[in-house]
This record gives sequence, C-alpha cells and structure tokens, in this order.
Amino acid sequence: MNLLTAWFRRTFADPQVVILGIVLVIGFAVVLGLGRMLAPVFASIVIAYLLEAVVAQLQRVGMPRLAAVLLVFLLFLASGLFLLLGLVPMLFRQLSQLVQQLPNYINQGQVLLLQLPERYPQLVTEKQIQQLIENVGTEVATAGQLLLTWSLGSVGNVVGLLALLVLIPVLVFFLLKDKRQLIDWFSAYLPTDRHLVSAVWVDVEAQIANYVRGKAGEIVLVGAVTYITFVALGLQYAALLATMVGFSVLIPYIGAAVVTIPIAFVAFFQWGWGWDFGQVIIAYAIIQALDGNVLVPLLFSEALNLHPVAIIVAILVFGGLWGFWGIFFAIPLATLVQAVLKAWPRVMREDSQQEENTNIA
Repeated sequence: MNLLTAWFRRTFADPQVVILGIVLVIGFAVVLGLGRMLAPVFASIVIAYLLEAVVAQLQRVGMPRLAAVLLVFLLFLASGLFLLLGLVPMLFRQLSQLVQQLPNYINQGQVLLLQLPERYPQLVTEKQIQQLIENVGTEVATAGQLLLTWSLGSVGNVVGLLALLVLIPVLVFFLLKDKRQLIDWFSAYLPTDRHLVSAVWVDVEAQIANYVRGKAGEIVLVGAVTYITFVALGLQYAALLATMVGFSVLIPYIGAAVVTIPIAFVAFFQWGWGWDFGQVIIAYAIIQALDGNVLVPLLFSEALNLHPVAIIVAILVFGGLWGFWGIFFAIPLATLVQAVLKAWPRVMREDSQQEENTNIA
C-alpha cells in the first residue's frame, strides 16, 4: 500500500501529468456523455481530415488557402452528390431484391439441410435439423419485426438524414476555412506550459491523420476492386457485397471473416457447389491477401506498431463504448493510449534525472 501511495504522490506531483490527466478525462467524458449528439461534428472532423491533405497540397503549389478550400469543398460536394444520386439508389435496389429473394434462399437451405441426415446419419439426426430450422425461422421472424419497426420510424430517420446532409457540409467548410482560428481558440483554454500534452499530441496526431486518410483510401480501393471483380464473375448483388467488403476493412481481421459469409451465401445459392462458386471465393481471398500484404503497407506509411491482440481488444472496448465511431477510431485511440504510456515514464525519468543533476551540482 505504501508503494502504491508513493507512486501516486510521485506521479501526480508533476503538474504536467495532472494537466494531461485532466485533458484526457474531459475528452473522454465529453465523448461518452455527448457522443450521440456530437456525431455530426465527429463525422465532419473526419471528412475535414481527409480534405485537409488536398488543401495543403494545393497550398504547396502556390494556391491561396481560401481558394484551395473552395475548390476542394466543391469537389467534395460533387462527390457527395454522385454517391447520393448514383451509388445509394443502386445499393437500396439490390438490398430490396435480396430481401425479396430471402424466402427462396431459406426454402433451398431447408431442402439441403433435410438431406444431411440421409447423407451423414452418424453426424446429424433429423430431429436436430428440424430444431435448427425452427430456430432459424424464429430468428428470421424477429428480424422481420425489427425491420418493420424501423420502417415505421423511417420518416423521422429520413428527416434527420436530410438535416445531416445539410449540416455536415457546412461544418466541413468552416473546419477547413477556419482551421487555424479554431485551433488557437481551443489552445487558449489550455495552460501555457503543457509540453507533455503537446508531446502526446504530436506523437498521435500524425498517426491519426495517416490512419483516417489511409483507411478512407483503403475502403474506396478495396470496394472498387471487389465490385469490378464480382461484376466480371457475374455475381449477383455485386455493388451491395462490394460495399460490405469495402467497409469491412474498418474492423481488422474480424471484418473480412464476417463478410465472407454473405458472399459465400449469395454465390452458393446462385450457382451451388462448383467452379463458379470456387472462383468467387478464390477471388475474394486474393483481394484480402493483396489488401493486407500490399495495400495496407503502402497506404499506412506511419507504422502503428500495435500488436494484433491490442487492436482486437481496442475494437471490442471502444466499439462497446461508442459503437461505430469507437470501431472506426479504435486503432487511433489505442495509439493514444500507447503514446500516453510511453510519454509518462519518459517525463518521470527526465524529472528524476534533473533532480539527480541538481543534487550533484
């Protein structure tokens, strides 16, 4: 107990550690308490991070910042309109077609399951298959009820979505245009002597920016390559499945495994066992291998230096706390924790060394 008390007094006697602790506690409290309400702000900050790299590049070639911001913002609006009017209707159309086909898929699945006791009587019985079919039917009925409930409240969802479609572009524009003023305003509320906070932020900021921009590029590239591949192979619902594959990269290791299920599901019921089914699975495996071994090292120039176990734990913890945004920022948040753990002992060692030098002098 005395050892713990001594460590606590020694650590928090440093005002820099106290300042960093207060900043972290306030930041986590704001996100936990106001995260749902501030979701449009978080989305706008992410988009602004993506666009800032382009704005900075235009400034380097001599374009004034305001002109660069206006040009990049107009391109962002044009891209958003393309997605809203081109991609989203296609995804909804394919999703509705898939939902309409689900009863046929379920019937085919039941027929295949009922054949298992005849082919493998030592492994499964007819009673077990009937129980499995009943459980699946119950789950499908529950999912149908949830879908109906969501559809009944869809009017409010549409109104909220329309509000976000206006609010987010406005926030993005001012975050880009007034970046320096906003940073200065926020810094004015922090203590002047905050070198530990600055050290942690410098260590984390580059990796967060690299992660956000790299992850966005990875989503687009993986989704586009998957869509072209699935269309070339003649797989149904190619746009819907490719979008799922693209967003699956947000969850390392787990996302790719989960998305394999709907891809195999659609391919099997379209062609059954055979070479066409095998082509889809092999092509998907090649895309995942190229993503993990070629694309990720190219896009993420700043090594995150996190163990896979640490990444999975971060996804589980932060995803449980903050849902989608927790999953999206799991790796940067884990990097933040790592930076704090690295900076704290370093500062304590520096202070101890200074004390020793003073005593010697």
